[in-house]
Amino acid sequence: MITGLDHVVVLVRDIADGTMAYQMLLARTPAWRNTGDGADRVLFTLDNMTLELMAPDGDGATASRIREVIAEQGEGLASICFRTGDIAKMYRRLDRLALKPEPVAEVESRDTNSGATLSWKRTRAATAATRGVRLFFLELANERPLSAHSAAASITALDHVVVSTSDPEGAAALYGARLGLDMALDRSHPDWGQLMFFRCGDLIVEVVHRPGKDQAMDKTRDSLWGLSWRVADLDATRARLLSANVDVSDVRTGRKPGTRVLTVRNGTCGIPTLLVEPAARPAS
Repeated sequence: MITGLDHVVVLVRDIADGTMAYQMLLARTPAWRNTGDGADRVLFTLDNMTLELMAPDGDGATASRIREVIAEQGEGLASICFRTGDIAKMYRRLDRLALKPEPVAEVESRDTNSGATLSWKRTRAATAATRGVRLFFLELANERPLSAHSAAASITALDHVVVSTSDPEGAAALYGARLGLDMALDRSHPDWGQLMFFRCGDLIVEVVHRPGKDQAMDKTRDSLWGLSWRVADLDATRARLLSANVDVSDVRTGRKPGTRVLTVRNGTCGIPTLLVEPAARPAS
């Protein structure tokens, strides 16, 4: 049913500041801008998904709710949306699994600059049934335009989105058994806890359990935690970000064999962020 991760939503206080931060990080230009229903939205569409920045606009109910969430939790990840090829079948599956989906809605967006339109059908599972993480499901009528590269050594795609849990069995039941994502890895380590990787298109939903750090969490509620972005040349990307005064770590060996990673310490709107250079494919 789920064919991939369509987009993640990031709440920001100011849409111009958020856009500038992610244009710097990604070295990609916004592909879509839209204002309406109490929110300003800017979309960056990469090779395998879209990042949607959302900021409050005006004084309506939606704008007030966004401000309340930011005041309580700070800027950061708010929801994730899975792609499906048949929203009606997806709705029926969610309903059978007691995930209490909202009625399917038809939505349209118009780009502020070009006047082009996008349309899609979507539903949302009940947050109480998805362990506190806001999960949407979407059937897109036509593909979004890609974000243009604005500099060399740009970010190409999302590698994984990270969900933090204090109940790994409950989280595994949700993402694996109920949503049907394929578990690619289940590994534990005394230093960094338990990692579970669920394939979602060509990226990963990573569920992390960190004993000791997650004990204060409500065991019935998970939280969206971080993003890992994929790059072709980590050294070149690091040099680009350093030249723009972005605080990044040294390059180090990743947990996945053959990978190299670094941490981005600012300019991410409060989201823990990793850059990943995938392992080189063996020569054929």
